Amino acid sequence: MRPLPALTPASEWFWTSGADGKLRIQGCDDCGTLVHPPVPVCPKCRSSASAPREVSGRATVVGFTVNIQQWLPDMTPPYVIAVVTIDESDDVRLTTNIVGVEPAEVHIGQRVQVSFEHHEDVWLPVFSPTGEPDETRDLVGEPNLPAPRPPLSSRRFEHDVVLSGIGRSKIGRRLMVDPLSLTTEACLNAIADAGLTVEDIDGLSTYPGMAPMGMSEGGVASVEEALRIHPTWINGGGDLPGQAGAIAQAMLAVSAGLCRHVLCFRTVWESTHRELRLGGMPSRVTGLNSEWRHPFGAISAASWIAMQASQYMHRYGADREMLAAIALNGRANAGRNPDAIYRAPMTMDDYMSARLVSTPFGLYDCDVPCDGAVAVIVSAVDVAGDLPHPAIKVEAVGTQILERVSWDQDTMTHEPLVMGPAKHLWTRTDLTPADVDLACLYDGFTFNAISWLEALGFCGFGEAQDWLDKGRRIALDGDLPLNPHGGQLSEGRLHGFGFVHEAIKQLRHEAGDRQVAHARTAVVSTGGGAPGGVFLLRRADS
Repeated sequence: MRPLPALTPASEWFWTSGADGKLRIQGCDDCGTLVHPPVPVCPKCRSSASAPREVSGRATVVGFTVNIQQWLPDMTPPYVIAVVTIDESDDVRLTTNIVGVEPAEVHIGQRVQVSFEHHEDVWLPVFSPTGEPDETRDLVGEPNLPAPRPPLSSRRFEHDVVLSGIGRSKIGRRLMVDPLSLTTEACLNAIADAGLTVEDIDGLSTYPGMAPMGMSEGGVASVEEALRIHPTWINGGGDLPGQAGAIAQAMLAVSAGLCRHVLCFRTVWESTHRELRLGGMPSRVTGLNSEWRHPFGAISAASWIAMQASQYMHRYGADREMLAAIALNGRANAGRNPDAIYRAPMTMDDYMSARLVSTPFGLYDCDVPCDGAVAVIVSAVDVAGDLPHPAIKVEAVGTQILERVSWDQDTMTHEPLVMGPAKHLWTRTDLTPADVDLACLYDGFTFNAISWLEALGFCGFGEAQDWLDKGRRIALDGDLPLNPHGGQLSEGRLHGFGFVHEAIKQLRHEAGDRQVAHARTAVVSTGGGAPGGVFLLRRADS
């Protein structure tokens, strides 16, 4: 069934206001600001006095995707998911469906008018073209974020630690293995890699803790029950700067003296979870990440991020060859990685002829669900000389949020929530993008990697297509080798931690046939719209 929004006290008025054919948006009683989604306090004047305000229902398309994938049994593709900006405020957008027109006729700048689809006790606002001339004003604007906060002192907590050990479990599609078994395999491998014993570990940190849909092993509690470490400090949760935020938290704990060796771990078993048909889509949804998108068939991040990609391509004149450069590079690198799921060579024809998922994304723009676990150990810096492998230091981290924590209300030109951490990173180091030897950048979709490349300053906004030079610049022997292991697009979706693992292997010079020559510094990003986070790593002897 199509998931419908739960009618909660916070949002029932919105989902039922269409009963009379009128669109209503929360308005502040004191300053008049329109706010969406509804919140208890006006973000402009902080007043708690608000009420629904009737608006015209006229809007403009600022991002869209034609969804081809069948996510829901009663929503037959293709259908158009779009982000529209209402006429009354450039700061208010709705994720919705465009109806009453062939999908191929939908475009950015198109003028649309609201109507309502009645489902049970809910009136979903959908939009259809008015036939008016396109909106010529730029309703999105170029990326223009405030400057990140400067460091509070010259001290860097990152410099108090080293990344001392790494480990992985077996990785594959539908392994049909208990996820905790994968986790303990990776954890014990990491402990051995660092030359430690289980008794040396005094901290545990993970992302996202307990989670549904095959996205975790059960969190800290499950691992502690299996290994009986008796940690001094633990951490687990999803509200972190990217998946590797669990590693950043461990750095803080070690720097503060709570721990000396923190075991960080991340486990996914999506493939097996789906094969066993565990879980399912709830009939009613609520919360920031589902209530405002799922009812319109925007079930997958493929559709959410595709709408940003459509705005980027419209604005900068890029095409799918830019995305193909990321996918083809990842596959070429995966061919040198014996652990990658997809290693067979891929051509431009293969990429272009693959089935579409959610335009502009095709099959090879999307990462590969898999089963696997990765573990990383964060240790006190004074152990650097005692490790069996070269110590990897953390030069800087980037964690600041400079955008709204939203998929549709703020950044539309790039993947949301990468620009803040990217800008923050360079405030905590004297190094620059020119000093980076390789990049391991989150590629849940090809466009994610494009967003990170531009946000981190390897090229300017909108310059990626030319800068990539058909992929030559990011090849293993290029100026900035990108994802030498194949990334999540070809190695498999280890959900962030795989990039950290690869960066450490590269900086140790242990990557075999895919080794980047003389690698001494690496930038590593994780996220995928979550908020993101980014590390700058270097060899201790560099």
